[in-house]
Amino acid sequence: MNELMKSAKDFTEMMREQMEKLKPGPEQIYNFHHSIRRMTNQFDAPPPAMRQTLDFNVPNGDYPVPVRLYIPHQARETSGPSFIYLHGGGFVTCSIESHEGIAKRIAAGTGFRVISVDYRLAPQYAYPAGPEDCEAVLKWALEGLGQEEYGIDRHNLGLGGDSAGGNMTAYLAQKYRDVLKAQILFYPLMQLVDFKPPKPGPQDWLQLGFMALKFIDEHYVNGANPHETRLSPLFEKDLKGLPPAFVLTCGLDPLRDEGKLYADNMQAQGVDVLYAHEKMLPHGFLNFSKAFPKARKIPLDAADFLRKYMAVNS
Repeated sequence: MNELMKSAKDFTEMMREQMEKLKPGPEQIYNFHHSIRRMTNQFDAPPPAMRQTLDFNVPNGDYPVPVRLYIPHQARETSGPSFIYLHGGGFVTCSIESHEGIAKRIAAGTGFRVISVDYRLAPQYAYPAGPEDCEAVLKWALEGLGQEEYGIDRHNLGLGGDSAGGNMTAYLAQKYRDVLKAQILFYPLMQLVDFKPPKPGPQDWLQLGFMALKFIDEHYVNGANPHETRLSPLFEKDLKGLPPAFVLTCGLDPLRDEGKLYADNMQAQGVDVLYAHEKMLPHGFLNFSKAFPKARKIPLDAADFLRKYMAVNS
C-alpha cells in the first residue's frame, strides 16, 4: 500500500510539473505533447498484439478525422461488434498513440474492433471542434459506412473514453441513447463550471485539477457557455433510456465526486450502471500500467461489461 501511495504521489507531482510548463504557445504545446508521450512510453507496459491495425481518415468536411482501428485476433472476419474510444487529455493533449494501451486492452478483452479517434485539440482548435470530430466518427459508424470495408457493425456499437473523452462520451451517449449498446466512462470530466471538488481533501493539495480546469476553460471552452450539456453533460436532467454505463472514479482525483454523482443520477433514472472506485489511484493511471498494475485489469473489467451488453451474435 505504501508503494502504491508513493507511485500515486510521484505521478501527480510529475503531472503538476508538466502543467506548470503548459503555456498556449506552439512550442510549449509541442513540448507538453512530447512529455506526455515520453511518460507513457516509460510507464506503460506493452499492450496485447492485434491481428491488424489500420490508420485512415473519416470524412468530416474540411477536417477529416484520423482514426486507428484495432482488430484483435479473436474478432470476426466479417462485421461484428465495435467500440469507439475517445482519449483523454483535457481537450488539449494526448492522442491515439498515448492511449494505445487502453484501446488495445479493451480490444483484446472483448474480441471487438476498437476505433480510436484522433480529434482536434485546443488551443489550436477550441470547442466545439473536438466534439464535432467525435460525433462525425460516431455518425459514420452508425450510418454503416465502415461496415463493408472495416467490419464495423452499425447495429452493435459501444462508445467510451477517459477524462475529456469521458466528457464527450457522456454527451454523445445522451444524444444517441437509442442506438448505442453501452458506454464506458473512465474518471470522466463531467462539468466545466466548478474548478474545485465540493469537498476538497488532502489528495487535492497540489491543485492539479484546478490548474488543468482553468487552462481548459481559457483555451478550450474559450467563452462558450459551460452550462451547456455538450460541455457539462452532468447537467442533463433526462437520463432515462441511456445505454448501460461502466463508470470508474479514483480517490486521488479531483473529478471523483462528479463521476460518482453522474453514476448515481443514471441509476436513479433506471440506467444499468456498474460503478467502480479505486480509492488509492490518481486520475490518468490507466496510461501507466507499469506503475499501477490495476491499469491492466480495469480495461478488462470494462471489456467484460461491454461483452455483456453487446451480443456477439446480434
